[in-house]
Amino acid sequence: MYKNYIKRILDVVISLICIVVLIPFYILISLVVLLKMGRPVLFSQERIGKGEKTFRLYKFRSMTNAKDRNGNLLEEEKRLTKTGIFLRSSSLDELPEFFSILKGDMSLVGPRPLPTYYGPYFRNEERKRHMVKGGLIPPDSLSHKVFTTWEEQFKYEIYYAEHVSLLLDIKVIVTTFEILLKRMRSNYGSEFRPHLNVYRASEHRKNEESQHG
Repeated sequence: MYKNYIKRILDVVISLICIVVLIPFYILISLVVLLKMGRPVLFSQERIGKGEKTFRLYKFRSMTNAKDRNGNLLEEEKRLTKTGIFLRSSSLDELPEFFSILKGDMSLVGPRPLPTYYGPYFRNEERKRHMVKGGLIPPDSLSHKVFTTWEEQFKYEIYYAEHVSLLLDIKVIVTTFEILLKRMRSNYGSEFRPHLNVYRASEHRKNEESQHG
């Protein structure tokens, strides 16, 4: 009953309250991003949701649109700003996701909604994460780690998808506050993890090298 009904009711009520309360922060952050990084204020991207259906996710921008001489975007590390690092470390960049929760594309707690181009790189077991809606607050906080590997992230997300409950959601939310404090101290926002497609390609190369080595 919680998974099918109560969780959605809580998502609507909590997201609506948060949107109203956070209006001053939305305005302030928008102005800061506009002054520091220019337009657009929001970053948007197609993400994979429940049942592997896609939706458009919005976040505050944390990188500039700086390009090289050929008009190509520079590497992410070179486009990340101090403001962007702070927004990422504090998770303030994710505040617009409350609108996705209110709309029904996301839930307050759930697996991280990942880009659609990651689709071909999920293993069969990992696709279980898509049995539930993606969330603003991810279950890998249960690891108590600021940085998790892809394997660790998927392990917690699969477990969450198979055991959704009110108690589990509360545990995830509580541990997330602990993780946020650690993030602020560790400058989390400046760190980059290889994209899943890059990571899996690297894994494939290593396997081939070990087989032929």
